[in-house]
Amino acid sequence: MNKISVEQFNAATPEEFAAIISGPPEIAACWLATAAEHGIADAQLRYGHMLLEGRGIERDPGAALDWFKKAADQLDAMAMNMVGRCHENGWGVEPDTTIATYWFRRAAANGSVWGMYNYGTSLTLGRGTKANRVEAFMWFKNAAAKGHAKSMNILGGFYEDGWEAEANEQTAFDYYRLAAEGGDFRGQFNYGRLLAARGHLDEAIGWFKLVPQTATPAFMLKLRDFLANAPDARLRELAHKP
Repeated sequence: MNKISVEQFNAATPEEFAAIISGPPEIAACWLATAAEHGIADAQLRYGHMLLEGRGIERDPGAALDWFKKAADQLDAMAMNMVGRCHENGWGVEPDTTIATYWFRRAAANGSVWGMYNYGTSLTLGRGTKANRVEAFMWFKNAAAKGHAKSMNILGGFYEDGWEAEANEQTAFDYYRLAAEGGDFRGQFNYGRLLAARGHLDEAIGWFKLVPQTATPAFMLKLRDFLANAPDARLRELAHKP
């Protein structure tokens, strides 16, 4: 990796720097490394992501975690969430759900919607902390209020199943719609599922067709199983399409 000098870095205007880091990743990594080394929290977070993904630079999860921690020490909420994700998934460190949940809680308290979602998930599952669906519900609502689609989908499930709120299919339907429109594949599935139950098959099929664009392989198995066992032939036919 070519080193960018402090003089080069200081000479670049904010507009030039923005253009550089949105350009070829190999060049962006060089500039972000210099910015990160000089204590810019956003650069530390971005550089950490590049190291974690091996984008423009050799993949190094351990170094990524170190940069996420440096940004977190500057109270960067997104970096706090990423420290949690590293401990959750064993990226550059041994997996530890208790430490992960500690960082998710800090990220949530500092305003990260992903931190709110991840902390809410930990509270719901009792993963790395004592289960507390009442508090989880609050965090999912906070994240949803900030436009977080995955949290909207979770809230739909809370209202559909009557968890910590009176069961209300219409409220669940509305949350699933917002999650689907926000691009969450689980929300697209759940919205399609309730649309199909209401007899709106054309709309339902349209949403089911969007799910494979972003869904995980495991979720695709769930989708195909649901469609294969659906009462309507059009849905069953959809189960066998790529």
